[in-house]
Amino acid sequence: MPYVASVGTYLPCWGSAVHRVAGDDEDAVTMAVEAGRAALTEAGAVERVVLVSRDLPLLESSNAAVLLAGLGLDPELEVDERLGGAPATVDALSSARPRTLIIGADLAPAGAAAILTAERGLQVRTAARVARSLPVRTRNATGDVHDYGDPRLLHERGLIASLAAAWLDTPVAIAGVDHARAVELCLPGPPVLPTTGASASLFALAGLAEQGKAGPLVAVEQAILSGISVSGGSARIHRREPQPQSQLDGGQVSGAEIPISLAAYERAFEAKVRWEAGRFAGSGELDFPPRYRVSDDGALATDYELVPLPRTGTVYTETTVNIPVPGLRTPYSLVIVELDGVGVRALVKVTGATPGAVDIGDRGRLALRRVAVRSGVPDYGYAFEPDRGAA
Repeated sequence: MPYVASVGTYLPCWGSAVHRVAGDDEDAVTMAVEAGRAALTEAGAVERVVLVSRDLPLLESSNAAVLLAGLGLDPELEVDERLGGAPATVDALSSARPRTLIIGADLAPAGAAAILTAERGLQVRTAARVARSLPVRTRNATGDVHDYGDPRLLHERGLIASLAAAWLDTPVAIAGVDHARAVELCLPGPPVLPTTGASASLFALAGLAEQGKAGPLVAVEQAILSGISVSGGSARIHRREPQPQSQLDGGQVSGAEIPISLAAYERAFEAKVRWEAGRFAGSGELDFPPRYRVSDDGALATDYELVPLPRTGTVYTETTVNIPVPGLRTPYSLVIVELDGVGVRALVKVTGATPGAVDIGDRGRLALRRVAVRSGVPDYGYAFEPDRGAA
């Protein structure tokens, strides 16, 4: 019987109050990192990570290295990547052992949520699991989507029939359907959920914890249903849900694609994605990005250690670029950020703000973002997200 110690949620700043849209520099992994770091605020150790999504950037390879690096976790941790929607996240929670970080991420609507299990906290237990076949929407190996397009069939023979088969009490929340449908089928006052996919179950759990409600939480996808019963206790809730902004104008220039060098990608990965600087033994100076040094006797020194950098700082200078660059939406802003307390300045792109809106002296944080997609490979780094007052 798992317990939930903390819940973290994340919504992109773009879109509307009822439908968020991922930014050009966001994907399921960057949003998973945001939600996961929120859940780990003042939290304990992590021994296992489960990522659930239908929008994983890499299917042939693994997304685990970027996920663990962005979360600042040990690269040797077990990561379980699952393709699935709201029921898959509930199933992961039902079977989770303590110190498991479970993350759900979605792109349409966009959002992510994460929970950390422990020996105490918000108590949940498995209440139902129904597996029925009604494939009204399918996607094949090449990404082609086929939709049967019969919402009444899906409602009557999918959702309603699965709820009847589960023999559950009236749910207090349903994840995987729109809010109007949830209101029809739940006890009064179900939480409003910003997503309908893998993260929806965890958004629902956060809402119930904040409302202090107990009872069945049901997750559905087509005719598949999984349910848990929330039965008491408490969990810490950490939300990163900025007010929505209208999507940016501008566009991407077509032209020759900038290729990727996987050798250079591999060399830079740890320091860039874990946000670390190099430091040589006996030296208090930090090099960012890390680099080799030549000693006084002409010998090449390569034995630096990687040191985590602060993720907050102040804009030292800024510029807005209007010249089109292949693969980037133009215009965009670049800033040099003076990181707090370490004497290091970093050149990064601005995220989550209108180009030109950030000024010298503005405060903000460094957030993992997808900086480019080259040769089909998503490349990750950090961008400066200004504090909401500045943005």
